[in-house]
Amino acid sequence: MALTAPYLGRSETVDLDEAIFGEDFHMAVVHEVARAELNARRRGTASTLTRAEVAMSGAKAWRQKGTGRARAGALSTPQRYGGGVAFGPRPRHYTVKVNRKVRRRALRCALSVHAARGSLSVVDPSDFDPPSTKRAAGALSGQGDGGALIVLAPAGEEGCAKSFRNLHGVRVLSVEDVGVADVIGARRLLPSPGALERLSALAAAPGPRGARAAAEPEVTAA
Repeated sequence: MALTAPYLGRSETVDLDEAIFGEDFHMAVVHEVARAELNARRRGTASTLTRAEVAMSGAKAWRQKGTGRARAGALSTPQRYGGGVAFGPRPRHYTVKVNRKVRRRALRCALSVHAARGSLSVVDPSDFDPPSTKRAAGALSGQGDGGALIVLAPAGEEGCAKSFRNLHGVRVLSVEDVGVADVIGARRLLPSPGALERLSALAAAPGPRGARAAAEPEVTAA
C-alpha cells in the first residue's frame, strides 16, 4: 500500500517515500537523539560563587577562646549566610554525541509516526501568496482536534510562514532548524513540498560504503 499525505484544504495527495516514511519505530533511537537535541539547547550558564569568590573577609570571625561561643573560622564558609556555595552549578555544556546514522534513523522514525497516524499534511505555499492569517486559520479549522502544530517552510516561502506564525498553538520552523524532538513532540506536521523534499534528504539512509567511489568513472592518464 502506497504511503500518501493529503494537501491542506484540497482533495489531492502527495506520494511519500516508503523508505523514509515507512520506518519501524525504535524507541531507544528516538529517545537518544531527542535527549541529545534538548541537551544541546540548554545554555549551561548557571553559576554560583564559591567561598573563595564571595566578597567577604577571610579573617577569623572571633577569637578562638574566651567568648563562650563555639569556635568559628571565616564567615565565607558555605554554612553561613552570605557565604560561598558548596558544590553549586558552574558553567558547562550538556552536548551529547550521537552518530549521524542514528540521527537519520530517528528522524525517519519520527516522520513515520506522523505518516502512520495521518497527522502529516502538505501545504501549498502558493495558496498563501499574499500572506493571510485568516485564510490559514480557515484552512486549519477542520483539521483534527487542535494541539501543537509545526509548519515547515524553507527559505523563499515567507508568505506561508507569515500566514501561520500568529496562530495559537502553531510553530513555524525552518526545515534546517527542525529536530527529532520537534517532530515527535508535535501533534500534527504541516510541511510544504519543498520542506518535505528537504526532510526526505536529511532522513535518507546513506548508501553502502564505497558506492560513491564505484559510481565515479576511473580516470587514467593518456
